[in-house]
Amino acid sequence: MNKPLVIKIGGAILEHDSALKALLVVIANLHNKQVVLVHGGGCVVDEVLTQAGFTTTKKHGLRVTPKDQIGLISGALAGTVNKAIVATANSMQLAAVGLSLNDGDMVACTLSALELGQVGIPKPNNSKLLDNLLGAKFLPVISSIGALGNGDLVNVNADDAAVAICQLLNAELLLLTDVNGVKGSDGEYLASLNNEQATKLISQGVIAGGMTAKVNAALHAAKQLRRSIAVASWQSPEQITQLLKGQGIGTQIQPD
Repeated sequence: MNKPLVIKIGGAILEHDSALKALLVVIANLHNKQVVLVHGGGCVVDEVLTQAGFTTTKKHGLRVTPKDQIGLISGALAGTVNKAIVATANSMQLAAVGLSLNDGDMVACTLSALELGQVGIPKPNNSKLLDNLLGAKFLPVISSIGALGNGDLVNVNADDAAVAICQLLNAELLLLTDVNGVKGSDGEYLASLNNEQATKLISQGVIAGGMTAKVNAALHAAKQLRRSIAVASWQSPEQITQLLKGQGIGTQIQPD
């Protein structure tokens, strides 16, 4: 059977209703392909935190999540963003179901060692819920909110969350971003990127900010799954069809 496809979305696609709909049209046309959407939503989180009088701090391209903010952040991601995506998908007859990482004990989280506050490191745990939903032809839409073993909620980097879901299902993975891949030192998009090249570009500051976290997540996934992972733009969702035909799109992150 064909492997499921995990697609991570976030950033600007969530601010452009037409872009989300264009992606969902492509997914609808995949027919028998099992698809899972994993999403972040930093733009919505920033807006909610600003309205509440909080400021946002980032380390290593990752959001710092103080304990007094996790309620607002989980409400924004698992609530506002998740339900908006689900509603849009259902309006297009895609039978979407909104979930978080800890639903069905899908993903187990431990606290990040990077002193980021309530930020979790996800690991695949139990695929039963997703197996049942995919088998029944639902479209799972999963927010990047997880929980620790003691029940405390944690914010998870959405790229890392997508990797954990990908590992859970032994799926293909597509990380959609605001740009059409990863740029090299000459400013041009790279067709391929391995660990050695990525380490050099990160140390030089060529790969920086949120792209650092995305590339590291993709490298981790490629290594664990022993196959390349695509980082591509949400602005060209039709590329998904090319990806499923085995054609390279965006930047292919290599396992070696």
